[in-house]
Order: sequence, then structure tokens, then C-alpha cells
Amino acid sequence: MALFNRTTKAKKASPKSKAVTVPSTVRDLSATLLAPHVTEKAMRGSEKNVYVFEVAANADKRAVKEAVNRLFSVTPVKVNIVNKTPRQYKSRARGRMALEHGMKKAYVYLKEGDSISLV
Repeated sequence: MALFNRTTKAKKASPKSKAVTVPSTVRDLSATLLAPHVTEKAMRGSEKNVYVFEVAANADKRAVKEAVNRLFSVTPVKVNIVNKTPRQYKSRARGRMALEHGMKKAYVYLKEGDSISLV
């Protein structure tokens, strides 16, 4: 039984197939940050240099950090990302099932002295 045979020859990469990298300046950074997440908790955090943004589903910490740096000209120290899963619940007011939508949020911690004007 030769399922994991090591005697096969490795395929050579053809000279036509080259990896194309897109510079970060070309990417649309505003597509990473969808909107600021404005709630009471987010406003309390903004006093401590913590800002909350709704981000794209495929965004990662590096992309969020770069987008905040370039769009708002501030220096993020740390970025935490939270995935909020959608859920169904029984509405007390209407007596039927309701849907709470999911989202992806990023908590951006800024350097001391930096701030973002969201309003």
C-alpha cells in the first residue's frame, strides 16, 4: 500500500506562474473599516483612547491597524477583533422570533495623545 510514497518527483514551478503581490497603497483601506460602532460602551472607551469600528468579515488585525493609521493619521498600539454571531430570540413585544444580526468589531487602542473625531 503506497498511499504516502516519497519516491514521486516534485513538480517544478513553471516560469509563467509568478505570485503577484498588491502593494498596500493600492488596496482600498476604507473597505476594511465599514463604520464606527457608536454605543454607550464605545463612548466610555473613547475617553480612554479605545475606539470601536465595524469591520469587513475578511479583515484581520494588521489590515485594521494599517487602515486606521492611514485614514485617521494616528498610531494604533493594539487591535482586538470580536466576532459577534447572529442569534434568534423570542421578541417580548411582538411575541415572535426575531433575528439579531452578526458583525465583526475591532477595538482599536491608540497611542497616548492621539484621538479620532467620529462625529
